[in-house]
Amino acid sequence: MSRKELLEKYKDIIPYLFFGVCTTAVNMIGYWTLAYLCDFGMMPSTVIAWLLALIFAYVTNRKWVFKSEAKNPAEIVREAFYFFICRLSTGVVDWGSMLLFVGVFRLNDMFSKFAANIIVILLNYIASKRIIFKKSK
Repeated sequence: MSRKELLEKYKDIIPYLFFGVCTTAVNMIGYWTLAYLCDFGMMPSTVIAWLLALIFAYVTNRKWVFKSEAKNPAEIVREAFYFFICRLSTGVVDWGSMLLFVGVFRLNDMFSKFAANIIVILLNYIASKRIIFKKSK
């Protein structure tokens, strides 16, 4: 398979991974800032960092990853609604992971946050590709 064919085959995955790393950085830096510099506590810091990452992810996924075709306000609202609902579902995975790994098992919070984000990135890609930014036929 040529380089051009590989790039075409993975045209959504490459920018998704790049912006996934950026979104994870927003989430991790947001969490660290709120938990350690602002002393907000684990769960408030987790939720606020998730919201910051959610906004960043929607903008980057819509524009550069999946190149949304939604143009009119109704289509954009529908897309944003599904994005929020899907991300809320995976946000629960993130929050539950933090409660379980840090609160119950007493693992390192930054390691737990990173591990949870790997799972969340995979789930979010599937939801984005199959539900949110699904191309019309």
